Amino acid sequence: MIGFQEAHAPRLYKALAAHERQTTVKKWVYVPYDQLNTSLGPVCELAPSETGLILIESLAKGKRRPYHQQKLALILCNQRHFALEQAQIGYRIHYAMTADSYANTLQQIYKVTGQIHMMEAAEYELRKELEPLIQEGVIRLHPNETWLTQEADFDAGTKGKRPWRMDLFYQYLRRKTNILMENGKPVGGKYSLDGENRKPWKGTPPAPQLPRFQPDPIALEAKALIEKVFHNHIGTIDLNHLPCTQAHAETLWRWVQDECLVNFGPYEDAMSTQSKTLFHSCLSPLINLNRLLPRKIINDVLALDLPLSSKEGFIRQVLGWREFMRHVHRKTHGFRRLDEQEWSSEVSPCAKWGHPRPAHSTSDGGSLINALDYQTPLPEAFWGKESGLNCLDHVVNQVMETGFTHHIPRLMVLANIATLLEIQPREITDWFWVSFIDAYDWVVEPNVLGMGTYATGPLFTTKPYIAGSNYINKMSDFCKECAFHPKKTCPITRLYWAFLERHKSKFKSNFRLSMILRTLDKRSPDNKAIDAFTFEQVRRQLSNAQSLTPESLTRQPVETK
Repeated sequence: MIGFQEAHAPRLYKALAAHERQTTVKKWVYVPYDQLNTSLGPVCELAPSETGLILIESLAKGKRRPYHQQKLALILCNQRHFALEQAQIGYRIHYAMTADSYANTLQQIYKVTGQIHMMEAAEYELRKELEPLIQEGVIRLHPNETWLTQEADFDAGTKGKRPWRMDLFYQYLRRKTNILMENGKPVGGKYSLDGENRKPWKGTPPAPQLPRFQPDPIALEAKALIEKVFHNHIGTIDLNHLPCTQAHAETLWRWVQDECLVNFGPYEDAMSTQSKTLFHSCLSPLINLNRLLPRKIINDVLALDLPLSSKEGFIRQVLGWREFMRHVHRKTHGFRRLDEQEWSSEVSPCAKWGHPRPAHSTSDGGSLINALDYQTPLPEAFWGKESGLNCLDHVVNQVMETGFTHHIPRLMVLANIATLLEIQPREITDWFWVSFIDAYDWVVEPNVLGMGTYATGPLFTTKPYIAGSNYINKMSDFCKECAFHPKKTCPITRLYWAFLERHKSKFKSNFRLSMILRTLDKRSPDNKAIDAFTFEQVRRQLSNAQSLTPESLTRQPVETK
């Protein structure tokens, strides 16, 4: 064993020792933090008694960014319980805790075990870190079997040309897999029923309550470590709502099937102060750790008696959106390379937040791609300082508390406001990365740099995902308790028009914006002047950590002679 594990996890190591068997290991397999499953890949090629599993807790990884404490708890609790579950089955476990990097730790383990096998890492960061070990033969790489598609599927589905479009990719996969198809046609006549899934939620049907889990000594020990070592990270830990074991994961999935999916579709886009999750599954953290495999999830959903809008909407997220995003990220090396242009950064923006990269970090900080040249620093409002906008404050507080909110508050509140304020794309992307418990580079970067902020331009999104206060008011109850009136004084609508005015030359050939740009052209000069004033005032006040009020955004009349 390496390092100081006995001091940090005595219960874990005692439990592992109780299940240790003296067997001859024919193959050692490194299982990364997000591949917690033994039903596929090199780990299942031999009997458990002939297979050794290597798991690593790297404090250097945890300190790379100020990750939400609930996210750290999710990963550590699941990895530790996974190790115990596999030890009970008969696998030999080499569990290393270290302040060093994954690469350096595996190099040391290799001296004891010989060649190490692993499935290809999902995250670009880990792939780059382990690349030298693969080239040296320390690690033998196997295809990552947790994904549902291959690069050839992406090329075929997008017809091998840019701009890449998710709808074409999703339609191709539906035809290839015959999922929700009849006689070569989509069931219900459409591939996507997204247009039917836009009901606001008014309190009925009742939103289900998340299941609770009883923390055990292993989870409590992980919590204690995080609170000691990562005490300066954002958020807190709530083990009562944290699935840590395989049994917990299966309990959560049964709850989703029984309580959520029937109403998931119609209320997929709804937001409410009365329910943090509404009918969303909250499965993404476990799917991204592969505690629950996407293939099984889809097969289970297909077997359920559900309204088609819910069934199709859920499958589209897993089969279409999730797979599409990871291919886009991989094709562009995390948006570091597009055509002949490089978009890498030398230093992680997290250093601005008092979290410089640790010595063992191999991260380059991520892509600085910025198609519309946003230059606003991330305001304190995204760390919990009151902004005066109830929608933003409510969602930020929920994220700071739980590390989670579903995709519409992410896209149409957090990313929407960040885009309208022209917050630097790398800063808001890193904020999402550290704040959300399901965020990894392959999913958070395309979603924020691409969909959320349009920093990648039309590479794979047809237009910026922006909206004024009317959308937020229609799809939520956030506006009821806000100091701003959604139709009269809310600055978000003026921020929307100001954004379009500033960038209209870049959007003039965008067919999806043609109608709204014609409306913009009809907007009076006085209104456009107030729009621009509002943008500057909101940006200035939030940058100074001031809370917005209707009075603070009142435009002073211009003196005329």
